[in-house]
Parts: sequence; structure tokens; C-alpha cells
Amino acid sequence: MWEQLVGQQPTIETLSAAVADPTAMTHAWLLTGPPGSGRSVAARCFAAALQCPQGGCGTCLECRTALDGTHADVDVVATSGLSIGVDLARQLVQTGALRPSVGRYRVIVVEDADRLTEQAANALLKAVEEPVSRTVWLLCAPSLHDVIVTIRSRSRHVRLRTPPVAAVAELLVRRDGVDPAMAAYAARAAQSHIGIARRLATDAAARERRHTIVSLPAKIQGVGDAVDAAADLAAIADEESGASGAERDAVERRQLLERLGADPAARAQPPHVRSAVAALEREQKQRATRHARDVIDRSLVDLTSVYRDALVRRLGTPVDLVNVDIEPVVARVAQVNTSEQLLHAIDAIGIARERIDRNVAPLLALEAMCLALRLPR
Repeated sequence: MWEQLVGQQPTIETLSAAVADPTAMTHAWLLTGPPGSGRSVAARCFAAALQCPQGGCGTCLECRTALDGTHADVDVVATSGLSIGVDLARQLVQTGALRPSVGRYRVIVVEDADRLTEQAANALLKAVEEPVSRTVWLLCAPSLHDVIVTIRSRSRHVRLRTPPVAAVAELLVRRDGVDPAMAAYAARAAQSHIGIARRLATDAAARERRHTIVSLPAKIQGVGDAVDAAADLAAIADEESGASGAERDAVERRQLLERLGADPAARAQPPHVRSAVAALEREQKQRATRHARDVIDRSLVDLTSVYRDALVRRLGTPVDLVNVDIEPVVARVAQVNTSEQLLHAIDAIGIARERIDRNVAPLLALEAMCLALRLPR
């Protein structure tokens, strides 16, 4: 079972030791690590091991149901919206107060603890401060600073690291049957983000979108180029978000109407049906907004990798390039920019990411960034 967690041997040893020795257990754990490191995978594996009579065999009913989220005593919260609100947090607190029904523990996994609103975090704090016997909280976040200090001070911290590129490539070959050369490219281009590496390895359209993004630095020369580049980045996010969400939204709407006993073809619906549909549409809109922002953020990470490679090339540092497939672009950017200018470009991308995270209109943030990325004359 732990084989799903790539390049995280210290984490596996810590969690396995807690499963084997009840005196090493605690009621609240905080799992942190960079995107793609496997935080949620680690949490699900830990939850399965806690329920497994053999401590995590990976094949028994307890392991399989815990891993796929259907175990009666394992609750997994993975928000698709921009935040986790106080109402859901209060529901989790009530769930955490219940005794396990079939397993050894009641385990509550919050995959996006960094998205808890302030009110939600304070509501959850009560459950963490006053632990219930045989209830375990597993909170996942990118870093310690993404969780309020009162929660992290009452949780045991386990930090995951970025897995090695070779380990991610090996996983793609072993688990997904990807060609070794493609797996090596995808793992390197994704910078060891396992989910993105799998998408790049299996989706030609995703590889094409990434190639478009990482080719931009050599094309931004004037103001017009900067505006066009920003529009391209925004369009890529909208396209990917729309493609992935439209079909799912339609299925969810149809299923909702079926549960309510409403006629999907009817022009007018009863008030209670209209209210439920409106609530679903709001949730879907929030999910689409979050997904579009996540796509933009990942695009900016890819863009940063080009300037990082150019800086490595300019300084002659003996470090492997991320973007070996576009080496002419990297060479061009390294040639026309000084080291200081490359660092300023990386800073400009970082500022754009922060602005978008703080709800600045993405297109405005991208335009300001692209203006700062213009090639020197």
C-alpha cells in the first residue's frame, strides 16, 4: 500500500511506527509538502493502515475501502470550491465526536486544510483542542504557515518532500504502463508533481498546452506581445477548465433533478427544485473558478521553470534543466537577459501568483506580469 507514496521513506517510517505502536499515536496530524508530493495519498494510506488488522496490508477490505473513500469510519473532505466554510467544519466536528462504528478509529481527512476559512478553522480548533478517544484528524496543507497557529501547535507535523524525478518516472511506468522515455519527460517537465506528470504522460493536449506556455518567454518583445501572451495564458486556463467541467456539471444537474423527482425537460420547476439547482450552480461556478486559477498557477510554475533554466545556463551551474525539450528557447532567454534580469522575471511571476491568490482579476495580473517579462532590446 505504501508503494503509492513515492520518495517519502521518512514519512512512511513515521506513520508506520505510529500504527504499530499506540503510544506513538496522537489525535491530530498535520501533513505538509509541496504540490504533487502526495499529501492526500499519505493521509489515505495512513487512514487505511489505522483500520487494517495487519497495519496496512493494502489488500484487505479495510484497506481498499479506506483508500477509495467508502470506509464507514473514514471521512475524506476534498473541497472543489475556493474555501471550506464554517458549516462544513461544524459538521466535521459533530462527526468527530462519534465513536467508530466498525473500525478501530474514526479518521477524518481534510485534504485542503489550507482552504479553511478563519471561522471554519476556529470551529475545527475546538475538536483538536478537546480530542475524542479513537478519533484521528489528518489535515493536509502545503506548509505549516497555511494553517492557523493554534491548530498546528496542537498537531503532530509530518513533512513530505518533493520526490525525485526518477522515482516519479518509475511510478508512471509501473502503475500506468507509460513508455519509459515519455515517463522521464513527463516527470521532469512536471517537476516531480505526480498528478501533473501522469497527465502530461497520457494527454497529448496537455503536452501541447504546456509547450505553448513555456515557449512564451522568447516571444514577448513589445507591449502588444505582452498583452497577447497574457490573453493566451488566460484562454488556456478557460479552455481547460471548461473542457473538464462542462460534462460533469451537466451530469450533476441531471442527477440532482432525478433525486428530486423533477422533469429535466420541464420549462418551469417548483420553488424547492429551483433553489436546489441554484445552489448547485453556485457550487459549480466556485469549482470552475478554483480550477481556472489552479490551471493559471500551474502555468506560471511552468513559466518560472524556463527562467530558472535560463539562469542555470547563464551561470553555468551543473544542474539538470527542466525544459530540455525547448533548449533553444532557454538559450535565447539566457542570452538576452542578465542574471539580475532573470531574477526579476522570476519575482514578477511570483508577484502575479500572489495577486491572483488574493482575488485580483487574473487577466490584469497576467498582463502586468507579461509587461515585466518583455525581452530587453
